[in-house]
Amino acid sequence: MARPHIVIVGAGFAGFHAARRLARIARRRADITVVNPTDYFLYLPLLPEVAGGVLDPRHVAVPLAGALPGVRLVLGEVDDLDVAGRRIGYRDPAGGRDQLRYDRLVLAAGSVNKLLPIPGVADHAHGFRGIPEALYLRDHVVRQIELADAAEDPAERAARCTFVVVGAGYTGTEVAAQGQLFTRELARRHPRLADVPIRWLLLDTADQVLPGMQPRLSATAEQVLRERGVEVNLGVSVKEAGATGVELTDGRTLGTYSLIWCVGVRPDPLAEATGLPLRHGRITVDEYLSVPGHPEILACGDAAAVPDPQHPGRATPMTAQHAVRQGKLAAGNIAASYGTGRRRPYRHRDLGFVVDLGGWQAAAAPLHVPLSGPLARAVTRAYHLIALPAGRARVTTDWLLTALGSRPAVGLGLIAGSAVPLETRDPKTIDA
Repeated sequence: MARPHIVIVGAGFAGFHAARRLARIARRRADITVVNPTDYFLYLPLLPEVAGGVLDPRHVAVPLAGALPGVRLVLGEVDDLDVAGRRIGYRDPAGGRDQLRYDRLVLAAGSVNKLLPIPGVADHAHGFRGIPEALYLRDHVVRQIELADAAEDPAERAARCTFVVVGAGYTGTEVAAQGQLFTRELARRHPRLADVPIRWLLLDTADQVLPGMQPRLSATAEQVLRERGVEVNLGVSVKEAGATGVELTDGRTLGTYSLIWCVGVRPDPLAEATGLPLRHGRITVDEYLSVPGHPEILACGDAAAVPDPQHPGRATPMTAQHAVRQGKLAAGNIAASYGTGRRRPYRHRDLGFVVDLGGWQAAAAPLHVPLSGPLARAVTRAYHLIALPAGRARVTTDWLLTALGSRPAVGLGLIAGSAVPLETRDPKTIDA
């Protein structure tokens, strides 16, 4: 009897943990294939520290071949699903096309940048969803400070020293926090900029930083940012963006060459391309993560509308915590469909959250216990080290080196702005 073939689309938090758990349960009694555009699992929560010059980007990228023994990796971008024939179609990095047949399918494609219909944003802003974007932002920040030093026009100099982050959620808050520390350190090496303010603005239409979080921790994060000099603008967003400036919804116009888009995410377009039933752009599934009418297909993570047992009638939020748990559950329920274990519905308990504010500052609520300052920072870093599937020693070493010394201030120019447009699904590096 042929071994069952289980195909997992995507190697983000949901797909990676589904593949890892399935490999352990199956013990080579099934063929497991992961289809992903890159050969690594990206630990997204530490990406702001890559942009801030704290971490080497390779240390937040976990090689799939080493982390998922016994699992076949296929590099490609899935863009077609034949439900009747139980096949997926994908495009490989070389531009070729191929198909894979499956007995069980896990759709864990994740999410992409959310783009709002604001004039100029798609042309002049850059998102923050992957290593190419983080590397581009790091080099861009270094270059703007260097160009400001060389500029003779006061208006140009001020604009190059102004950085606008749109979106005060987890990502935007951490990007602004890390970026402000990074540019402050860079400016010390440029005496000509001694009298030029290095401005970081954090914008959000919400009435608090970290919308939806505990008010006390939101207030802590906002206070830390303001004390450092980050200009927190609530109830404000971008009305129009240009190459050298932005117009805000409150009527102000700012000169800037740096518009960083962290507004949020939307389900990967693959969800719609599958032709499966959708709910607010996410694939409809039941509490067992199965697609109604197609028990051989499961979906999890950001691309799936998994019913939230704590909030009846709503889907679980797009967070890493949910994605990890759903990936593991999908693996267990697939194993149960072959007689190993028992099928279970999705249940969860909120473990709290952590937000790294750089330096010795953080805001955390482990098990809903609010913490701030150095203690929260220690909890935050411990949480990330535990959650990292590999590379903990290297990440710890980077943290120690940064604490003892300074952040590298070299713009390598590895990623061009044209290689990381905001509207693209998967930012691409420059062709060799």
